[in-house]
Amino acid sequence: MIDRIDHIVLTTRDKDACIRFYTEVLGMELVRFRTPTEERLALSFGAQKINLHEWGREFMPRAHVAVPGSLDLCFIASVSLEEVIRKLEAHVIPILEGPVAKTGARGRIRSVYVRDPDLNLVEISVYN
Repeated sequence: MIDRIDHIVLTTRDKDACIRFYTEVLGMELVRFRTPTEERLALSFGAQKINLHEWGREFMPRAHVAVPGSLDLCFIASVSLEEVIRKLEAHVIPILEGPVAKTGARGRIRSVYVRDPDLNLVEISVYN
């Protein structure tokens, strides 16, 4: 019945810092879109996106408990893990763990773990 994830929603305390992390460090594209009543922001990558909600100003409907720092995300990189690590180091993003061997949706992956500005856990991985 379910084919794939289209988008997720990230609730942020600091919209500007969040946008900088996901665009400048991870290379996502900031996109703006309109609903019938408001302008919205999203971070686009591949065939997916992350919609942004500002904490305390969330769009409705929303998660029951929408709080910054509650996500644990895994992204598959389009470059080598060594290149990911160099990019993180260049932006002075501390690596919490890794590289480590893990299991992704389609098999074995190598991963590093970092935190975004809202302290969400971000796993960046490549398939073996």
